[in-house]
Amino acid sequence: MERKELEAKVIELIAAAYNKDAAAITVESTFAEDLKGASVQMVGLVSELENELDVMVALQDASGCATVADLVDLVENEL
Repeated sequence: MERKELEAKVIELIAAAYNKDAAAITVESTFAEDLKGASVQMVGLVSELENELDVMVALQDASGCATVADLVDLVENEL
């Protein structure tokens, strides 16, 4: 999967998990300031990433991601 395609898919899944408009999310978006989600949303996101992309992502690692780009990097390393 190409990087841009992966970024788009991760953003789509983040938008669904955080109930945000995907068009408003970029790879520079931060989880703490921009998305302002609860930890339960990250749990749902990790589950969706694993289901949709067939990867294993540790919740602790995903929760440590500051930006969307960090999460994309994490997922890319698992592919």
